[in-house]
Amino acid sequence: MSLKVLLALIILTLVGVGLYHSYKPLPPGISHNGDTYPLNDATLLTDSTYHHSDGSETRDHEIFDEILRLISQAQSLILVDMFLFNGSSPEGVEHRRLSEQLTQALINRKAERPKLEIIVISDPLNTLYGGSVSPWFQALRQAGIAVTETNLRPLRDSNPTWSAIWRVCCQWFGNNSEGGWLPNALGTAPVTVRSYLALPNFKANHRKILVTDEGDKLRALITSANPHDGSSRHSNIAISFTGSAVTDVLKTEQAVLAMSGQPSPILDELINQTASHRPPDESAAGTVAIKTESAIRDTALEMIIKAESGSHLDLAFFYLSHREIVAALLDAHDRGVRLRVLLDANNEAFGHQKSGIPNRQVALELHTAGIPVRWCNTFGEQCHSKLLMLRPLVGPTEVLLGSANFTRRNLDDLNLETNAWLAVPAGSEVATKSVSFFETQWQSGPGSDPVLSLPYERWADESRLRYWRYRVMEATGLSTF
Repeated sequence: MSLKVLLALIILTLVGVGLYHSYKPLPPGISHNGDTYPLNDATLLTDSTYHHSDGSETRDHEIFDEILRLISQAQSLILVDMFLFNGSSPEGVEHRRLSEQLTQALINRKAERPKLEIIVISDPLNTLYGGSVSPWFQALRQAGIAVTETNLRPLRDSNPTWSAIWRVCCQWFGNNSEGGWLPNALGTAPVTVRSYLALPNFKANHRKILVTDEGDKLRALITSANPHDGSSRHSNIAISFTGSAVTDVLKTEQAVLAMSGQPSPILDELINQTASHRPPDESAAGTVAIKTESAIRDTALEMIIKAESGSHLDLAFFYLSHREIVAALLDAHDRGVRLRVLLDANNEAFGHQKSGIPNRQVALELHTAGIPVRWCNTFGEQCHSKLLMLRPLVGPTEVLLGSANFTRRNLDDLNLETNAWLAVPAGSEVATKSVSFFETQWQSGPGSDPVLSLPYERWADESRLRYWRYRVMEATGLSTF
């Protein structure tokens, strides 16, 4: 066989592998477009870090306080699915030790209630894809708590340029925590080359949810916050609720466990029980639907497209780059929707400087079209919320929030994501707090104390080179966003 023929066969193999794993069927239960159910006992939770004119910092953080409270009172079930679950953090700034607090809360509750079913699901990034040992996962397992590191291979490949090579040459070697010699970005123990070969696949179980029993009900909490020490200063948002929609959350988590080869008899039983017995939701104050993966994208587009002239459409996002979303926002502005976009400047992440891609490039498009854009005023932390809010001229306020950034990777069935869509009366507590969360940041500019947001000009970037770099990264998956 000639060298040319051999090279051609290798190239054809890689192209074929890349195409198949980019478009292969999704695992069952992924991309869940949940039915609409009554919203019961709903509470909106927010985290904010405030920087004052005298140089001091205060934090108003509600989300993990509530997560820890719910864990402390659980009697029969705790299900946690969280993306970043580790103690890494930049030096020189005090961070809350969320990974330790969550781990200890679960262990303590298991000790108090030995028959309590606890299921923990997370992303393999926390062990650098098997190349290191997580002290938190290890402690949980020693306490008799099941921990599943999500098997990401059944998902479609978000970076096929690399993943095709990795699937052909490298995935077969597996990984373990022995024999590593490379520095560990998430800890002190060295990791293997295989960890860094897996890293550029750029896919994740990016979900952030909690389900516990609360009295005779189940309660779900869906959030943008991670139990990660370095993320403990971030701004975030969450919704907590009871009712029939919690069963949908269980179904979406059942799919992740099945994809990872883990049976879940307790979830099977709970789903069957609630499906056969659904009491009337007489205390509902609005409606809720659970959306995962591309169903989040479809819901967001539906909200934007139906927004009428004069209605309010507000976005607060860590990453905004999805081309269909950007086009829909531009169209909404053209027809008279009152749009406002609050973004992280993508200038820093865990002590490392960043280029501003993709938010500054998308902001350039929006600003040029006349859409108001502001930046969160951050000092090392991130504006980490993922919030889309529609306030129509008539009718309920619609809110879409959860784990998903508005990027190709988050919205096009590449990552695992969970969001909640809500339709609530404009005067309800959930609607009022959602509006207040956004308005407080938007209105508190220079001259305020604290300063929560900055004008577009502060982080404006008109470089066409970086703009087209963003477009190539978004299209190909050669990016971390």
